Amino acid sequence: MATIAESRPDGNYTHGAMTAHLPPDNVSPRDEIFLQGMRFYGYHGVNPEERVLGQRFSVDVAVAVDLRPAGESDDLGDTVSYSAIYKIVCGIVEGPPRNLLEAVAEEIARELLTAYSPLTRVTVTVGKPEAPLKGATFDAAGVRITRWRNEKDEQT
Repeated sequence: MATIAESRPDGNYTHGAMTAHLPPDNVSPRDEIFLQGMRFYGYHGVNPEERVLGQRFSVDVAVAVDLRPAGESDDLGDTVSYSAIYKIVCGIVEGPPRNLLEAVAEEIARELLTAYSPLTRVTVTVGKPEAPLKGATFDAAGVRITRWRNEKDEQT
């Protein structure tokens, strides 16, 4: 078993017992912009008290976009502003109530893919730190979705 990264003839490499597959040269990098641990107050949920009293929500977003142009130019116009991403997420989570976290996450992913054509993939995690589960103790309950701009690009 290899203990350090070793090149293989097929262009991949091994580290321990795991093989990592490198992307072909003609594939753009899978760079990401992420916002982690965003906190909001909203009124989403199926229980009446959630709609009246509201609760805290945590949201993480990662968007895949080629960051090379911005890295080379040092120009905000060559990337997607994480401030703009935050404003979209905030508007949805603090906006009209939805029954399901799935619907909140889906709307965030859809809005981001619609607003920014360079994005190829969006991953959204929406959590309820105080989800109403009697007797349960946990950090959060929630959903995580990944949406691709083109279905043919979707990874399984």
